[in-house]
Amino acid sequence: MAIVGTRDAQVTGRRDIGELIDIMARLRDPGSGCPWDLAQDFASIAPYTIEEAYEVADAIARADMPALRDELGDLLLQVVFHARMAEEAGDFAFADVVGAICDKMVRRHPHVFGDADRDDADAVARSWEAIKREERAGRGEHDDSALAGISGGLPEWVRASKLQQRAARTGFDWPGPAPVIAKLREELDEVEAEFAAVAADDHDPAAQARLEAELGDVLFVAANLARHARVDVGRALRGANLKFERRFRAMEAIAAGEGRPLEQRTLDEQEVLWARVKAGEAPDAG
Repeated sequence: MAIVGTRDAQVTGRRDIGELIDIMARLRDPGSGCPWDLAQDFASIAPYTIEEAYEVADAIARADMPALRDELGDLLLQVVFHARMAEEAGDFAFADVVGAICDKMVRRHPHVFGDADRDDADAVARSWEAIKREERAGRGEHDDSALAGISGGLPEWVRASKLQQRAARTGFDWPGPAPVIAKLREELDEVEAEFAAVAADDHDPAAQARLEAELGDVLFVAANLARHARVDVGRALRGANLKFERRFRAMEAIAAGEGRPLEQRTLDEQEVLWARVKAGEAPDAG
């Protein structure tokens, strides 16, 4: 059955956003739609939206263009899904989403669409933040903090980096990596002390809470160190994850090939396998 509103696209072979919007409308039709799609709401769909954004990033990291095309489609579907639910509730429609972002991009780029000077990238970033502050004020939000506008819904490692970047703009920042490294050592010492406290009484919830807090401090300082190194925390952690996965899978393969699976070996024997795998990697493998 032809989907209403897509006839021109089907005849010409040209696909456009209208077809996707029509598909979503059919999926959400109370009489003939998909039971799963009809059961969803904003909260239930939000985790999928986040997941699809990460899958886009993964395809980019792998330089996989066919996968990127597909993942961008999945992410676009999430936007259409949310817009459809909002339209059903009478709040806004997809066209309003497009209109809002178009207006915002023009408003935030006066150096392109207006007569403001086209300065360097840093000046553009400062202008962008100034315009965002004006937008918040226009909505009645009067938070004048340098940290205003940083979303609480970001992954925490992203939020840590953004908090530190904003604070640094006021001058509240270490002058270089050396004091950050010293602070990291200090925090690790405090973590070690809290581990000892938990070991002494593993039924003490206060000790466990202090350990959690100190581990949080370690991660926060590590994110700050990455910022001083001009290293993206997420990309660095992704690289570490991929390296661990590659080496662990290689250990499993060697162990299986020798007739003794990894789980049948002692930790010392597993460490020997890890060293073998690491030694066999190219020098630039990390």
